[in-house]
Order: sequence, then structure tokens, then C-alpha cells
Amino acid sequence: MRLSPHDRKPNCNAPGSGCHDPRFIGGDGRVFYFHGKSNEHFSLVSDSDLQINARFIGHRPAGRTRDYTWIQALGVMFNSQTFSLEAIKTPQWNDKVDHLKFTYNGNDVVLHEASLSTWYSPNKDVKVERVSDKNIVIVTLEDVAEIMVNVVPVTKEDDAIHNYKVPNDDCFAHLEVQFRFFALSPKVDGVLGRTYRVDFENTAKPGVAMPVVGGEDKYKTTSLLSSNCASCVFSNDISSEKDTTNVRDFGILDCTKFSHGMGIVCKK
Repeated sequence: MRLSPHDRKPNCNAPGSGCHDPRFIGGDGRVFYFHGKSNEHFSLVSDSDLQINARFIGHRPAGRTRDYTWIQALGVMFNSQTFSLEAIKTPQWNDKVDHLKFTYNGNDVVLHEASLSTWYSPNKDVKVERVSDKNIVIVTLEDVAEIMVNVVPVTKEDDAIHNYKVPNDDCFAHLEVQFRFFALSPKVDGVLGRTYRVDFENTAKPGVAMPVVGGEDKYKTTSLLSSNCASCVFSNDISSEKDTTNVRDFGILDCTKFSHGMGIVCKK
């Protein structure tokens, strides 16, 4: 039975997600915020065979000590390939317009605007499928990861609640994302990736309204498709063996719905 589009969108309240003014839920199930900086790139996941970076956008109203930020793009490297997706900048949000752009190995990807429209890489190891005809997709990296993506604006309601002071010429179209991983190694790192390690100790303070973690210098990369951050462990050597023992044990999972899982894919 095919799941409804609602069940195939990112669940921002489940592990493996990154939404809003970046609010993450780690592999350990705990909520934390990583603000980064506007117009800079940060490693979300870095493993021996997988690198996922995010570009942050945002702005800093007068009197603020930090940027308000959102995830605008994802850059993926694996199997000597690169893939990116981004939310296209727009002054005013229109849900009848598709705001997604994709590239594969530096070339634009054309994905027809129709529900269930699908694009494959030449080797069929990258798949992009539209969940609806606009703004919602699932990206599958064969035997590596699955990523749910939804493009949303900063709404007037969000602006009023959080006092973002969003300018009139930019609604800050951004990504809501949720990840599932097939096999992460014990050395996985990155803002989100590290939370899947058995030895991970979450520094976010429990019980506070907005548990913030730092590490911008540790996770900053020079571009969307680079793996040169201080903590990055990605290698393009696809022949190397990968140890996937001693990763966090999530027990028995409900594999029927992406959004109810714990960020780990169940394999038959």
C-alpha cells in the first residue's frame, strides 16, 4: 500500500530531522538547536563513505547578537558523485510554484512537475522522487541513506511569533529535512551524524526551552560540496572497508512509515 503524501513528508518531531530555525532531533532522540551562520556551510553528516552538508541562510536584525538561520540547501557526496538540492530564493511564497533546484555532478537535473515523477542517476544509485507535484521530494542514495525534503517559507505567523523581522523582498524559502541511514560507522561525525554514535554525549542542556549546541568552527566547510571541515572523516576511497559495528542500537522499529522511524532504515 502506497503511503499518503502526508506520511512521506519530513516529520519535524522525529529523530533524524532538521527544521525551522535549525531545530534538530538527533539519533538519540533529543532536541537541539544549531544556529551556524548565514551564508555559510556546515557538515551535517560526515562518514567514511558519506558527506552531507547544509547551506544556511538568514539575517540579523538590528540589536541581535546572532543570525536567524534556516537550511537552504543540501550537498551530498558519496560513491565519487555529488548531488545537491536547494530551495530557490523568492520574495513572496506561492505554493503553486515549485521552489526546488537539483544538480548531479555539477549538472542541472530536470524533474518533471508531477506527483511521483522520478529521476535516476546513470548508475541508478541516486533516485529523486516527487511526493507531490511541487516542493516535496524523497532522495534515495542506494544502500546509504534516504532523505525527505519539503520546501517551506518563513510565514507571517512565524515572523510574528519569533520576531524574525523578515524583509519584504525575501520569504526565506528553506528546507525541512528528515534522514534515514542504512549503515553508519562508529566514527560518523557532523552536527547530526555524531548523535548516532554509541559514545555520543549530548552537550545540549535538557529541560531548557532552546537547547543550543555550538561547534561552528568544527563543522564549517568551505562550500556546499566539500569535506574539509575540522571534524570531517569522509573519504572518496570507495574500496575501503567500513565498520558499522557498535553504532547506536535502536531496537525494533516500525519500518512501515518513514516519519515514525528513528532515523535508521530497516532492511529485509
